[in-house]
Amino acid sequence: MQVVHAPSSPHLSIQSSKATQLRRWGLLPPVSVKTSPLFAIHFSLQSQVDHSSLWTPHKRAILSSCAARAASVEVGNSSVSTGTAEDDVLKALSQIIDPDFGTDIVTCGFVKDLQIDKAQGEVSFRLELTTPACPIKDMFEQKANEVVAMLPWVKNVKVTMSAQPARPIFAEQLPAGLQTISNIVAVSSCKGGVGKSTVAVNLAYTLADMGARVGIFDADVYGPSLPTMVSPENRLLEMNAEKRTIIPTEYMGVKLVSFGFAGQGRAIMRGPMVSGVINQLLTTTEWGGLDYLVIDMPPGTGDIQLTLCQIVPLTAAVIVTTPQKLSFIDVAKGVRMFSKLKVPCVAVVENMCHFDADGKRYYPFGRGSGPQAWITSLIVVQQFGIPHLFDLPIRAALSASGDSGMPEVVADPQGEVSKIFQNLGVCVVQQCAKIRQQGILLLLDNI
Repeated sequence: MQVVHAPSSPHLSIQSSKATQLRRWGLLPPVSVKTSPLFAIHFSLQSQVDHSSLWTPHKRAILSSCAARAASVEVGNSSVSTGTAEDDVLKALSQIIDPDFGTDIVTCGFVKDLQIDKAQGEVSFRLELTTPACPIKDMFEQKANEVVAMLPWVKNVKVTMSAQPARPIFAEQLPAGLQTISNIVAVSSCKGGVGKSTVAVNLAYTLADMGARVGIFDADVYGPSLPTMVSPENRLLEMNAEKRTIIPTEYMGVKLVSFGFAGQGRAIMRGPMVSGVINQLLTTTEWGGLDYLVIDMPPGTGDIQLTLCQIVPLTAAVIVTTPQKLSFIDVAKGVRMFSKLKVPCVAVVENMCHFDADGKRYYPFGRGSGPQAWITSLIVVQQFGIPHLFDLPIRAALSASGDSGMPEVVADPQGEVSKIFQNLGVCVVQQCAKIRQQGILLLLDNI
């Protein structure tokens, strides 16, 4: 099978000296052009962590994994003996720019299995995106069909959409149960009672609705919320006695693990024991291939939270709060904790910020930037540079859905609340992809 390498943009290329060094180590194959296309975007900024942790990836393992994931344009059997037809198709596809990365899809390595029969005017290829939850995958498919069909000799175009296999960059360094999870997203508040579990569950089911494979880990052993918020048919975790692993329960396609499903209810135990329980539940579960694992973090910034951050390489965090000074004080502690652990906070969700009545909108906790108004999300964004804000209203249906066992985004997928979570889901998908991209480029700069 012939391999055609697409041209790379300058800011995404590996400089020749670095490429030579990687090849000397046996981490990149020889190529006849300056660079290979952009590495598949599977990286976490957690690699920057310089504090003591339970997982310590080595540079060689990182580089080897990056090289293994280097994206290329794979060309299948073709009746064309020259590269002219392939060049025409790749040039046409290079007009399509990924808005998140600012780079064309050929350079990003999305084009796979390119097959051309110029005599018959037939072209087929596969677009392998970084995640099945890509919010613009339909646009990619439509544009790819259009630009290739415009070539004068093309009569028929077949585009197949796919996504990269779920696998973190540090797979070899992680416990077996976490080796097939691409992104791990923490939903945290550091303050109880602000709706963190509601956000975590609805975010997970939003990502699942976008096409991703998703799991939820309820890390609150003292007061697990997941058994109340979802209604799986099997409400007890099962054990694989031979492998000594945990089989998660499942509800509407999302895998679920909670201490509440262990048949123990709520725990009464000391901190070190809780950390051990969380470690066992998280790392010995047979999660299978997941694009996103959403962790519903317990409130606070103590041993349990630090244990979670050290066990797994968190891709990103979403902060949940309410528009009150009291809530902001604790949220700020949580943001600082993630900052020290090199975990990017990608969004703030301000819950219970307003309600509508008598044709008017009321803000019970204040709004705006006036001297007496405490809008916590604005303060968090300005002080810590978190890029995205999402406001959730006070809705009786949202509260009722949490008690009924069916998430609001499932019960009313076209409602106002669901649209907010759809926007949040798109944000999480895009930011996780960017974080991996930035991590790879940072690694290459430091070689």
